[in-house]
Amino acid sequence: MTKNLLSIRLIYLRKQKGYTQYEVSEILNISRSALSKYEKGRRIPKIETIMQLARLYDVSCDYLLCSDI
Repeated sequence: MTKNLLSIRLIYLRKQKGYTQYEVSEILNISRSALSKYEKGRRIPKIETIMQLARLYDVSCDYLLCSDI
């Protein structure tokens, strides 16, 4: 499966904040495997996880969900 804009933004934001996948998975209480799948575009996070990611990275859910707002 090819990467989508959500997965590209998740990788970009994680690296901008200086986090490893392990650190983000620990903060959000999800498996590193799940986070990896989100970043590879193989799985879409639940809305609760999207909200947690948005708070962690200090962006809006709209931004994560590929809106140009």
